Amino acid sequence: MRLSTRLAIVVALVTGLVGLAGPANAAYYNTYSDVASTPDASGATGAQGFAAGASYLYSIKTRTSQNDDRSVIYRVNKKTGARVVMKNGTNGTSYNTWLGHANDMTIVDIDGKHHFFVVTMRSSGAQLVKLRYDGTTYRKVGSYAVKLSGSTRAVSGISRVSVTSSRINFFFKSGRQVYRGGISLRANSGTVALTKAFTLKVVGALVNGKTVSDLDTFSNQGFFYDAPKKVLYYPLTKANRSVVLVYRNVAASTTGSLTSARDLSFRITSSAYKKFEIEGVGTSGGRLYFNTNRATSSAAKDGVHVFKGYVAK
Repeated sequence: MRLSTRLAIVVALVTGLVGLAGPANAAYYNTYSDVASTPDASGATGAQGFAAGASYLYSIKTRTSQNDDRSVIYRVNKKTGARVVMKNGTNGTSYNTWLGHANDMTIVDIDGKHHFFVVTMRSSGAQLVKLRYDGTTYRKVGSYAVKLSGSTRAVSGISRVSVTSSRINFFFKSGRQVYRGGISLRANSGTVALTKAFTLKVVGALVNGKTVSDLDTFSNQGFFYDAPKKVLYYPLTKANRSVVLVYRNVAASTTGSLTSARDLSFRITSSAYKKFEIEGVGTSGGRLYFNTNRATSSAAKDGVHVFKGYVAK
């Protein structure tokens, strides 16, 4: 065999091996299991913010027919699926009137006590609300303005970045723009001053190794930042399709335009439901959980779910 022929074969083999490590063999997850349903309660019909704790999953629903004037919070046992509508300990009801659209939330422990921080998407009043919870009861303990360059910013996403002895640092999101912002550890009021961090690039993102032609028309939802692993999960939805893009090596100081991972993606295209909208995501025990606005042609089937097969590394 001539040397030139041998070289050509070697090059072809190496190229093939490189290809095996590329998007064609990307990790792709497109099936899920139901953990629990989250039926309408106290007139609240729209699933919104979501957070995953060590043992429980939390999903907010709002009364969308009345401009999000009330909301309920579900607590779901991630192992058994047992669910309960949490009690508003401030006035003893099963709903509250503080959270607006409640598009996203994150969990922060302060002095050993659990707290939700919820973004309201309101252009007036509070853009961020703080709830303290114990078991299945929560109470409102704080509210904050959120501003960018002195102007109110109705952000749609929030995720905890870090907690120090004196401060809580968050990522906030509006559309595809991510901001930095924080508050004093024990402050129950004040203003969150945002600074731009980075943008999440969507056009050209690979899902199962291929682009999605209309991905730029999908709706923005909440997001989740896994600080220890420096990984950000970003759900997008359209009708009965939901995609979760993954961005790696994201630090508190990251800037610029971020491109999603080529070798890891999530998608649900539902034939059983005319609407399948992933509203929020979060990891617990390495698994990726999420909540949905989900409906057949005749009934709402909202719930809390988990992607099959995925364990974060």
